[in-house]
Amino acid sequence: MVYPDTFEGFQIEDTKKWSAFKKLEFKPKPFGDRDIDIKIDACGVCGSDVHTITGGWGEVPLPICVGHEVIGKAIKVGDKVSTVKVGDRVGVGAQISACLECKQCKSDNENYCPKQIDTYGAPYPDGTISQGGYASHIRAHEYFTFPIPENISTEMAAPMMCAGLTTFSPLVRAKAGPGKKIAILGIGGLGHFGIIWANALGAETYAISHSPDKKKDALALGAKEFICTNEEKWAEPWAFTFDFILNCADMTHTFNLTEYMSTLAVNGEFHNVGLPDEPLPKMMAQDFAPNGSKIGGSHIGSRPEMLQMLKLASEKNLKPIIQTLDISEAGCKEAVEKVKVNDVRYRFTLTGYDKAFPGRQ
Repeated sequence: MVYPDTFEGFQIEDTKKWSAFKKLEFKPKPFGDRDIDIKIDACGVCGSDVHTITGGWGEVPLPICVGHEVIGKAIKVGDKVSTVKVGDRVGVGAQISACLECKQCKSDNENYCPKQIDTYGAPYPDGTISQGGYASHIRAHEYFTFPIPENISTEMAAPMMCAGLTTFSPLVRAKAGPGKKIAILGIGGLGHFGIIWANALGAETYAISHSPDKKKDALALGAKEFICTNEEKWAEPWAFTFDFILNCADMTHTFNLTEYMSTLAVNGEFHNVGLPDEPLPKMMAQDFAPNGSKIGGSHIGSRPEMLQMLKLASEKNLKPIIQTLDISEAGCKEAVEKVKVNDVRYRFTLTGYDKAFPGRQ
């Protein structure tokens, strides 16, 4: 590896061998005047990484280095960068670029920019394919690089970059707060963040899960009550209750959605941030009629929402539940294989980057 011309990362070369990581070199995009080079210290392991490397979400450019919950130190900043200086501890999430000129970008909706570029597996205008955070370094635009508050540890900050923002943004846009009843469906990597944020924002927060063993954690994280969907007629006592259900599960294709929708208050929303490989269950238009409910979804969040989330986490000392693994071929393999079968409480953070990439600048 000869930085800054090449970076090094743990990559997948075949979606049929989706956990067979190899340490390979790759070329980053050309350095721009608003770019920042980051020497990575930690990266969260996201369900998106697994959906990508298995081919569950479709074809991907190979070889690919996944990871979009990146924390590290800025080691080089472009001439026009004004928000970060060399030596700052910063984070990068699931988006690394946008046009910053369209109406979406100019209304703090850059996460919906038609020209947005994902942190890994997406082409830049020059044809370079973006590569993610299971790597020695990452090159990011300053608008998608975020200062990390001092009192949030690197290991805790990493999963906030995607899982944190993905759940925080829709809650804020739904005006979660005092007087609102919010249900978090699916208590895993995304869902446990959902409980943390909804409770911290002041909403009356409920946890919905098919796993009764999640009850203790859900209540400790801030849920007022735990609702187990394994119980017969579980939805009946909760009819017309929730203003907003944040669906963090990625098994929605197996759900009886009309049951879940029946628990929504009039004009309530069933909002998806868990993104399964399979289509949603078939529904009739009239299924939405009894309570005037709706179904929707969202994609990560905006820069202002990321900064607001980090400020809230810092001020209220909010922490996810994580496990750490040293990054290596074996460490990456263990992490993605366990995430694939939900054998993690509740998020992995890869650490030990200096050992994995000795002698890097």
